[in-house]
Amino acid sequence: MTDAESLLWHYLRQEQLGVRFRRQHVIGDYIVDFISLKQRLIIEIDGGYHNDIVQQQEDRIRQNWLESMGYKVIRFTNEEVFYHIETVISTIKDNINLDLPFKV
Repeated sequence: MTDAESLLWHYLRQEQLGVRFRRQHVIGDYIVDFISLKQRLIIEIDGGYHNDIVQQQEDRIRQNWLESMGYKVIRFTNEEVFYHIETVISTIKDNINLDLPFKV
């Protein structure tokens, strides 16, 4: 994991947000940074190389495929995780549907 992923994992692990997240999970040909399978929620952390035009196109293709499979994808930059973690956590919470059944 990158430093940003490690920091976010500190907040996601052990169902601290009320749902279980996995890290580095394989879906098709892709490995997502974090996923809640029951919520069908994927969290991606983008480092500096995601600013590259070719990488952005590949990210769009990847995200479109994941969304076509029924997943919701939310993205954050490393900087957002490092300097605005409260906002990142709040956004993740806003995307969690606690009405869905899940194990506590």
